Amino acid sequence: MKAVITVIGKDRRGIIAKVSTYLAEKSVNILDISQTIMQEMFCMIMLVEFESEESNISLVSEELSQLGTESGLSIHVQREEIFSSMHRI
Repeated sequence: MKAVITVIGKDRRGIIAKVSTYLAEKSVNILDISQTIMQEMFCMIMLVEFESEESNISLVSEELSQLGTESGLSIHVQREEIFSSMHRI
């Protein structure tokens, strides 16, 4: 199953490392990643794939949201098909 993860917050070192390390620990594979800095704001979008049954999207979403709160970031996880449907013209 694939999902889209968005990360937004004030730019600082280690944001990509923190999120990608968490995902690796949960056996979530990063398929594509794009990030940019807009003035002092860090913006990243990732396409990920849940490779194992132990990688529960609800748990990952909850824990990434908590990680974001602790780090001063907004982190959201959404199933790819829902994300695509919402952004289809």
